[in-house]
Amino acid sequence: MDGTLLIYGSYGYTGDLITRRAVDDGATPIVAGRRAEPLEEQATEFELDHQAFSLTHPDIIESSIADVDAVLNCAGPFSGTAEPLIDACLETGTNYLDIAGRVEVLESIAERDREAETADVTLLPGVGFDVVPTDCLAAILNAKLPETEHLTLALDGLENFSPGTVKSIIESVNRPSAMREDGEIQSVSPAWQSREFDFGSGEQTGVMVPWGALSTAYYSTGIGTIETYATVPQAAVRSMRYGTAVTPILTFGPIQQLLLYATDCLVSGPTQDERIQSTTRLFGEVTNGAGDRATARLTTPGIYDVTAATAVESARRVLSDEVESGFQTPSSAFGADFITEFDGVTLEVGEIT
Repeated sequence: MDGTLLIYGSYGYTGDLITRRAVDDGATPIVAGRRAEPLEEQATEFELDHQAFSLTHPDIIESSIADVDAVLNCAGPFSGTAEPLIDACLETGTNYLDIAGRVEVLESIAERDREAETADVTLLPGVGFDVVPTDCLAAILNAKLPETEHLTLALDGLENFSPGTVKSIIESVNRPSAMREDGEIQSVSPAWQSREFDFGSGEQTGVMVPWGALSTAYYSTGIGTIETYATVPQAAVRSMRYGTAVTPILTFGPIQQLLLYATDCLVSGPTQDERIQSTTRLFGEVTNGAGDRATARLTTPGIYDVTAATAVESARRVLSDEVESGFQTPSSAFGADFITEFDGVTLEVGEIT
């Protein structure tokens, strides 16, 4: 890689996979995070420099990243880590990337586009699985069908979450689902709507969930109405729709802290064999006012291996000055075909009907 990359949250499950991928690709990133002990172990294993700092003091963050060219934030939940790191990056002229996938986080970063342009800084969130495949699929379909008005994306194959993902789910338990309608994010009830999708082997039921593409696909394509779905077991659908009775318990502060602590103790993330055997399938559909329709299917390896590959390559291209300043999405930064450049990814685009 050209320039210096700092990976914040490098010792977490996903951060470690990304660090290993970067080292395998010949890079020598600085590993960083809040806890000194795991950082020292990781730095020793890979013979890397390391920095231990929290995100509570702006001056400390700025001094810690002042001499690096890009920060790749892997420390979730990103609702708490993105803003202080971006603030520091804008002050120091440091490019910022992350693997966030939550709509509200992505929307808040998009709002800082002009600040980033003025500071000549690239803000490129969502360079992991939560965004790259869906954002690229949206851009591919938008180019296929003229005057697209409605985009639907669906995902199948979510299994074996990492600790960071589980923590984000716990933090989001009291939040509604969402869709984008006429350009605006609208809150809807959990599992408010369901429909059938054919990912290539028969129809499966998907329920509406707030994927990050509700944010990024809008900025990438300009499509005003976007719905995002994921396949889940029917028991989970019922829990999502009727689980409001237990929500106050799960969102009570001490209970949430206990759940987050239990996640650290009990959730280790998928093993290497589980990741190798994992496959994820995506379905995309666009329609226009004339009633025309186009669909596409995308198949990828497991979500964590995809995240490691796309995050490292995204950082490499940012460090090589291949990306303009300001807020970017993966497809606006690298093109709609970015996801198809990675091993194990297949794309099937249907004809307009």
